[in-house]
Amino acid sequence: MKRILVTGASGLLGLNFCCFFHRKYDVFGIVNTTELVGLPFKTIRCDLITKSAGDLLDEVKPDVVLHCAAMANIDQCERNPKEAEAINAVYPGLLAAQAAKRDIKFVHISTDAVFDGEDCGENGYREEDTPNPISCYAETKLNGEKCVLDSNPDALVARVNFYGWSTGGKRSLVEFFYNNLSAGNPVNGFSDVFFNTLYVHHLADILDELIGLNASGIYHVFSADHHSKYDFGVSVAKKFGFDPNLVRAVSWKDGGLTAKRSPNLIMNTDKLQKFLGHDLPVQQESLDYFYQDTESGLRDKIQGFVIQTK
Repeated sequence: MKRILVTGASGLLGLNFCCFFHRKYDVFGIVNTTELVGLPFKTIRCDLITKSAGDLLDEVKPDVVLHCAAMANIDQCERNPKEAEAINAVYPGLLAAQAAKRDIKFVHISTDAVFDGEDCGENGYREEDTPNPISCYAETKLNGEKCVLDSNPDALVARVNFYGWSTGGKRSLVEFFYNNLSAGNPVNGFSDVFFNTLYVHHLADILDELIGLNASGIYHVFSADHHSKYDFGVSVAKKFGFDPNLVRAVSWKDGGLTAKRSPNLIMNTDKLQKFLGHDLPVQQESLDYFYQDTESGLRDKIQGFVIQTK
């Protein structure tokens, strides 16, 4: 059984990946400020920024590192650019370099936000298209890609956009829609922001597949189709039996956001589909799977792991 070290194991992707694959891998999850209980995998509590990357790898001795940890709050990054650079760019490069020295497979999670969303072309952004970040978060994540691949050319960089259940219930767009719509609250959905979001369970499955195939370089890991965030909210409402009229179509420009958003992040997944040799999930399929997992109690399970947030 391969040993996998997952950073950001209390985050949405990290925690879900660890829970989905703790039987396939010998999982060690890195957690920091969120105290969790009853996890089906081993955890190490540390602040990655103050922990020696080499010492961490020597302590765990993993075969694979899945680096999910990031400063992901876009507006927080705008307020704290130096901290964002340290967490999103500098440390991933250091960890990737130490992984390369030890012949450990390194998988780095990046974002579709490295593009400006102004001109994705007829078929969406491809991996070889030139990024143009328009926020501090996006710029530091792009710097993270460069730091990782410069120090470890055999690393895999997965650009992603995903949703699912988190410990606090507030980390993904689907949770925002679900929480408000289930309470009968009207919500805004950006009608001019397009994306290829993917349910975290499908994302975890694809990452597992890429690890098994020893993929390297940059891959766009998204759903096979796209729609607006407004349409996504309406789809969530219809799937769970909420009132879709509660979702109001608005422009992101009227959203009162601190950081500018990339409006048209339609992503091309041809490279990934060709490499894997099979079709990728479409957004409705992902949402159906999310619904089934929710009905099966996944939300309660994920949120039941939390005992205290400092």
